[in-house]
Amino acid sequence: MSKNFKKFGFLLNKVRTENNLSIREVCKMVNYDPSNWSKIERGLISPPSDEGTLKSWAKEMKIQKENIHDFIDSAQIAQGIIPDDILDRAEMLELMPAFFRTVRNKKPSKEEIDRLVNLIKKA
Repeated sequence: MSKNFKKFGFLLNKVRTENNLSIREVCKMVNYDPSNWSKIERGLISPPSDEGTLKSWAKEMKIQKENIHDFIDSAQIAQGIIPDDILDRAEMLELMPAFFRTVRNKKPSKEEIDRLVNLIKKA
């Protein structure tokens, strides 16, 4: 899991430094503990999973509106969480096992592939 923490930490650090913000400055803006922020950036602890918190961080670091969802997804993926908007779609959940097998290079059935392709086309 720490590899995923480090990926998100790198992203968080990159966005913060691109905005010329120190850890203390951004933490003051979002009311977050600087020590924990630093640990997240270094991949030592997981990022928050709360969407409201992550949106607040994205807003204060001036992440473009069209990229906020990717930022939140990155934090949730770092924790091994499947985003809620995916979990809310029953059809998507039903096809997750086929998707996982495909990603693991295990061949899904033709029917599963067809259903997955149709689902992607609808998305």
